[in-house]
Amino acid sequence: MQQNDDRNVLGEALAICSTSPMTGFLRDGCCEAHPSDVGVHLVCSEMTAEFLAFSKAQGNDLTTPRPEVGFPGLMPGDRWCLCAARWLEALDAGVAPPVILRATHEGALALVPLSDLKAAAIDLH
Repeated sequence: MQQNDDRNVLGEALAICSTSPMTGFLRDGCCEAHPSDVGVHLVCSEMTAEFLAFSKAQGNDLTTPRPEVGFPGLMPGDRWCLCAARWLEALDAGVAPPVILRATHEGALALVPLSDLKAAAIDLH
């Protein structure tokens, strides 16, 4: 599925990451690049308990719902557009969540090597 003309890290049309929960900087399901997105939320990942605990310890609680900003809170198994820098930080800590390459925006490659993304990919086979 394609949302617009954005490309993924494989050079293909960017696939939808998740609509349940609705993710993306624009909450349209895609990890699209947007000029206002200073967090660079471009890496489509499948949440794990280890990553969610790591993110919370880093000061970004992704598990607690925040209805006032339309955030449902995440659980292991949910797919979410992560900040590329946070994903890389989690990789360095040994807790990077799996990646869906077809839904990860090519802009993530400015921060994360493709080889690292491929090593964590769950959609290559």
